[in-house]
Amino acid sequence: MSAPEWLDTALNGTAFEAFGQSVKWSDMVGNVMGLIALALGWRRSIWTWPAQFLAGAILVAAYASAQLSGGVGKQLLVIGVAVWGWYQWRRGAPASAEERGGADGRITVRFATWRERGWLLAGTAAGTLAVGGLFTLYPQLSWSPWADAYIFVGTLAAMVAQARGWVEFWFAWLLVDLVGVPLAFGSGLAFSGLVYVIYFVLVLWGLRDWWLRSRAKAANDPALEGTPA
Repeated sequence: MSAPEWLDTALNGTAFEAFGQSVKWSDMVGNVMGLIALALGWRRSIWTWPAQFLAGAILVAAYASAQLSGGVGKQLLVIGVAVWGWYQWRRGAPASAEERGGADGRITVRFATWRERGWLLAGTAAGTLAVGGLFTLYPQLSWSPWADAYIFVGTLAAMVAQARGWVEFWFAWLLVDLVGVPLAFGSGLAFSGLVYVIYFVLVLWGLRDWWLRSRAKAANDPALEGTPA
């Protein structure tokens, strides 16, 4: 057995079985790393980006085994955006000691302006239509083209918002989770489905934290509200 074949067998082998479904190693390890990345994002730690990079690299194998081309493409985008996000946070406005509140927060977070929200929504809608149309035209790419496209583009939108330090990042993840949970279970990726549920809870906590930090910053210095992070 060649090294690539051995790696594929190891990553997509069964870690354990639960409730009649097999959980693959790639599905489990990649999503655990994704949870770590989300927790680091909540704390505004720059290490969220290397964690997302690693999670994306592992989950490529999981989605490829489930024949979800949109999922594979999404994880490749996660890898690329993780590199860009690392760069953005390194050059972005650093959080003050008061804003960090004892945590390892790296940047100041804020709500996007209405113009920025408009661009984000328009880009997400246009991207979903384009990718969904592609998957519909070539059905071999995905068995669930529109849901797959929605998650593909929604994840990209969420990561772009996170890289910019926008509170809307969390809202984007909530919307992705609403479709991601049933699609993951339907694709045989049971652990991904379970992790999406955990994501939902963590996203609510993260949203509350970033929301309060943004409001406190705006209250202390209203002139800064809506300015780039």
